[in-house]
Amino acid sequence: MDSFCGALKASAGANAVNANKGGIRAAGTHFWGERIKKNPKSRDLSSRLRTNLRSGVKKAKPGVACSVLTSDVNKEIVDAKNKNVEHVLILSGDHLYRMNYMEFVQKHIDTNADVTVSCVPMDDRSLLVFSHLICLKFLYLNLALGNILFLLQQVDTTLLGLSKQEAKQFPYIASMGVYVFRTDVLLKLLRWSYPSCNDFGSEIIPSAVKDHNVQAYLFNDYWEDIGTIKSFFDANLALTEQQPLKFEFYDPKTPFFTSPRFLPPTKVDRCRIVDAIISHGCFLRECSVQHSIVGVRSRLESGVELIDTMMMGADYYQTESEIASLLAEGKVPIGVGQNTKIRNCIIDKNAKIGNDVIIKNADDVQEADRPSEGFYIRSGITVVLKNATIKDGTLI
Repeated sequence: MDSFCGALKASAGANAVNANKGGIRAAGTHFWGERIKKNPKSRDLSSRLRTNLRSGVKKAKPGVACSVLTSDVNKEIVDAKNKNVEHVLILSGDHLYRMNYMEFVQKHIDTNADVTVSCVPMDDRSLLVFSHLICLKFLYLNLALGNILFLLQQVDTTLLGLSKQEAKQFPYIASMGVYVFRTDVLLKLLRWSYPSCNDFGSEIIPSAVKDHNVQAYLFNDYWEDIGTIKSFFDANLALTEQQPLKFEFYDPKTPFFTSPRFLPPTKVDRCRIVDAIISHGCFLRECSVQHSIVGVRSRLESGVELIDTMMMGADYYQTESEIASLLAEGKVPIGVGQNTKIRNCIIDKNAKIGNDVIIKNADDVQEADRPSEGFYIRSGITVVLKNATIKDGTLI
């Protein structure tokens, strides 16, 4: 699993967190990246976002985010103490949520915690999908799924800020996989106490509870772990639904940015589009898109039907002459060909799906491995592989 590390300088004053290079600012204006200006329309923002999102793994700097594997965190922050960094924020790379990290870090400082774990409230039904749970005594439990309900007792979650009614409904808290560490504690845990451990959630945090002040921070808002095919698929398609949305990217006070690609607007020619998200630079011709997401540079030809589908798009365009040449040779260009019907599917980037293809998993197969044919099935969802070719007339 990927993690994001934000190394923070902090003091105990009212403005405790001081990201000295602008990566994290005061509440409401916190943006990742080095010296990003407040004006979201500035050229500086575009260039910085692009640079930071494509920069790969870097040494952690105060106030700057970096993307690393969990097993590499020790290498990335080994010199953090020498750089006067007092706290390190660890984020997971496969979650969907919107959080003000300033409040999270402030709680960590106010409670003089060695480690603070961000948690979400859970009811009896929801906690069955989690193997890592924390109760209010902050005793960390890593249990077999079948034994959770028997070993955990309901506790008073009003102590973390829930109302009495909410606490009755949500008597458990589950770790989000988001942490703040005191830098000296983190280095001690990684370098000396548990040097062979590779995972925060199942190894380092449970061990740290024994000898350190481990606190919980309640995040009582939308949060979704999208680390599985089904959860990733469901969370993305939920973004296309009508109001009220559980989560959306369009909050002007806390906007989400992506890497700018400077693509032209999407061109739509006599199409029927219902409850969908269409990205930039697409060509849609006399097709139907329902409850689906269409990624950048996607091409949908006439007669195509997408229902409950997430199409990731393409990394590059093929010209009209290139497409014509491929078709003349009996090959399949990038995109979805004429009269193809697709339902309940994830189409990875640069996939080539021919004419008259039907992808609907009519037999309701739950799991299948067909890499030689260009697809897998996971939890009943057909996944067309990146760069795969699905020939004309194929039935899946």
